[in-house]
Amino acid sequence: MTLAETDTAFPQPWLPRENVRITDIRAIVTAPEGIPLVVVRVDTDQPGLYGYGCATFTQRWKAVVAFLEHVRPLVIGRYPGDIDDLTRLVRFTGYWREGPVGNNALSGLDMALWDIAGKRAGMPVYEMFGGRVRAAADTYLHAEGADVEATTAHARELIAAGQRHVRIQVGQRGTGHYGAPPLPGEFAWAKHAAGWRVEDYLVATPRLFAHVREELGDGVELLHDVHSRLSPSQAVTLTRTLEPYRPFFVEDVLAPEHWHRLGEVRRASPVPIAVGELATSFTDAARLVREHQVDYLRAHLSDVGGVSAARRLAVLADIEGVRTAWHSPGDASPFAVAAAVALDVTSPAFGIQEGHVYNEQTHEVFPGMIDIVDGWLTPNDAPGWGIEVDEEAAARFPAGLSGHDAWAAKVRAPDGALIAP
Repeated sequence: MTLAETDTAFPQPWLPRENVRITDIRAIVTAPEGIPLVVVRVDTDQPGLYGYGCATFTQRWKAVVAFLEHVRPLVIGRYPGDIDDLTRLVRFTGYWREGPVGNNALSGLDMALWDIAGKRAGMPVYEMFGGRVRAAADTYLHAEGADVEATTAHARELIAAGQRHVRIQVGQRGTGHYGAPPLPGEFAWAKHAAGWRVEDYLVATPRLFAHVREELGDGVELLHDVHSRLSPSQAVTLTRTLEPYRPFFVEDVLAPEHWHRLGEVRRASPVPIAVGELATSFTDAARLVREHQVDYLRAHLSDVGGVSAARRLAVLADIEGVRTAWHSPGDASPFAVAAAVALDVTSPAFGIQEGHVYNEQTHEVFPGMIDIVDGWLTPNDAPGWGIEVDEEAAARFPAGLSGHDAWAAKVRAPDGALIAP
């Protein structure tokens, strides 16, 4: 009897092209920068043939690991080349579908199967996507500081290192500051003294752009992340006050609960709008593109189900005249970076790629990972993703629970009302 007949209740439904079978799927969790990263490994019955994929949902990583136990019996004994069938199987057999937990588990499987496919073909994954339409992906990094002078100095350092695009954030009083250190001082008159005031934010952000543009000139593209904390009218106010400083884009102006109003914000905004980081399904991300609600799609690859889903989104974006700007900060594993760059160099819809400079410990855990050089990310030419996992090194950096929960619980207005972080 075959492995498919003996080890699973879900046998191969048709005769595969080759006699290769999946024998196991498991999670590897590590935190070399203190941020929990989840990587899925898929093994086969062929010696040395295995694949890796990103399943990183930092804030709920234990739930993703548990979800993979439900995935194992669906894929063990199956042919790894049937990527679409296997990912559809995992997605639909749960009946209630979508959401970041299930989609991250699905993403880990999906990316690992593409890794295996590339290794079997002896080709990097980007060649299996049709080959390059550009040599490399231009990136942006984050400049931050407690005040405008510190942010400007940080941006100047990044530009000197080769960046042509820089996201700028500045500190603000209160726990709710985002992307930059907080300013000292609290609101003595407030019910919640460490509260975050949207009025202060709407004044401070244009001042930041004015200072950075005056100091650094027009030779750098400037980006900014609102982090979903504005009303539609506040979002329009912000984008109009930023217009003189020519932002490359302004990100996440509205929370996902209010995405139905993104269209009116975009129509009234004189600067490009980037949204999608909080999309937790392929269909939600696709709706942003189809309904012309964004200029840049900012999806997190593993939250929408993996690189296969993102490929379809890139095609849709190309059709609709939208650009991609895949989410890829420190809470994306090096496999997610490799997958995003494979899409970047093969899609005409590419706009910009978010970047992150990983520490030495991350390089130790993930030998072969790609780095930003002079502002560019260039894909590996090794088969598959071209990245390995040193599990002994990974074990030296065990993951704890994300600190995001404790921080998010403190993000409140001066009156004490919780603000979605």
